Amino acid sequence: MGVVRYDLPVGDPNFGKLFRCPNYRVNLDNERQEKLRKLSNLSNLSDKVFDTFQTDLPMWTPAQQQSLRTALKIAMAYAENPDGWLLLEGTYGCGKTHLAAAVGNARLEMGDTVLFITSPDLLDHLRGTYGPSSEIGYDEMFDRVRNAPLLILDDLGVENPSHWAQEKMFQLLNYRYSRRMPTVITTNADLDMLDPRVRSRLLDESMIHRVRITAPDFRTPVQSQRDRLSNLTLYSDMTFDNFDVSTNAVPEDRQNLERALAVARSYAQSPQDWLVFMGAYGSGKTHLAAAIANELQQRGTEVVFVTVPDLLDYLRMTYNPGTTTTFEGRFQAVRNASVLFLDDLGTESATPWAKEKLFQIINHRYVARLPTVMTTAKPVEELDARIRSRLLDRRRCMVFAITAPAYVSRLYRK
Repeated sequence: MGVVRYDLPVGDPNFGKLFRCPNYRVNLDNERQEKLRKLSNLSNLSDKVFDTFQTDLPMWTPAQQQSLRTALKIAMAYAENPDGWLLLEGTYGCGKTHLAAAVGNARLEMGDTVLFITSPDLLDHLRGTYGPSSEIGYDEMFDRVRNAPLLILDDLGVENPSHWAQEKMFQLLNYRYSRRMPTVITTNADLDMLDPRVRSRLLDESMIHRVRITAPDFRTPVQSQRDRLSNLTLYSDMTFDNFDVSTNAVPEDRQNLERALAVARSYAQSPQDWLVFMGAYGSGKTHLAAAIANELQQRGTEVVFVTVPDLLDYLRMTYNPGTTTTFEGRFQAVRNASVLFLDDLGTESATPWAKEKLFQIINHRYVARLPTVMTTAKPVEELDARIRSRLLDRRRCMVFAITAPAYVSRLYRK
């Protein structure tokens, strides 16, 4: 096969690893390249290389295109020097698998031994070793996978979440983590939903090259899920310039509205963490949130602006017979939006399903520190306790109360 295993003591970091035989001229050995490709499960992905990875399709926003360019740059650098792990996150069809396979194909060209496998297939192969007709035992199969010089694990998180599956996946990843063995992982799962032991290793910044791809499924024919969800066009006339802070406003109200406007302008210049506007209906919360969104969108930033009840209806529609989109696709599009605007928090249906889905979105963005703007007419104390605890975290969330009365009531004030 053109590889050698060096005679090293057990404690050596290269003990048991395979290396290319120095006598092989890899670029001239086509037969060996084909053998390696078949062993790597990359035969059907031979066209997935860096040169064929598209980053500028017209359906994508500038922010989405930049996300893909960044992912491509990091993946190419990793292929040159596969140190630590490469974690590629994003929704279905965004290009994660293409980049992972491109890393594998690049290392094959350099003569490395690579194993590419999806998480469900890996677990099926391991289960199959228990069958009477299996030609290979469990121990041998598991040893081959965990000691692969470069392991590419596609679709982590979609496997059956049984106790056995969780334990085997943890054993595999922990083995490679403790030895810092080159590993590429793709996932569209929320890391918070993974086995906590696996999640803790994936969040180790000293070892993990973490890449989030925000582009939608390239197979979507016209628009991404985010484009269909966001109703910012309905608020296109709401800008900072036409936010009225003075009409029939007493000094105290005017001062409050001027501070709210300044806060909104500042956030639009540098959208980080969370901003929440509280106040009575018609006080200007939605106007300021829409003004931020409109300004960001004009600068090329991808935004999703939606009322919370509409968002939940949008997710429920995926359960209707004949729908062409999946719940997971829509859910991922919302929670991973570059900047998310949730209008009218607290007016949604209080069913357990609605509360759970909304919390999952908000909690994901809280943990990932994704820019999020919310408006609510309810006091914080009346919101779901889990959401309330995150809104009260002053390290990540600024809550501004608009105390001025509704704009309509100011118009008719004598």
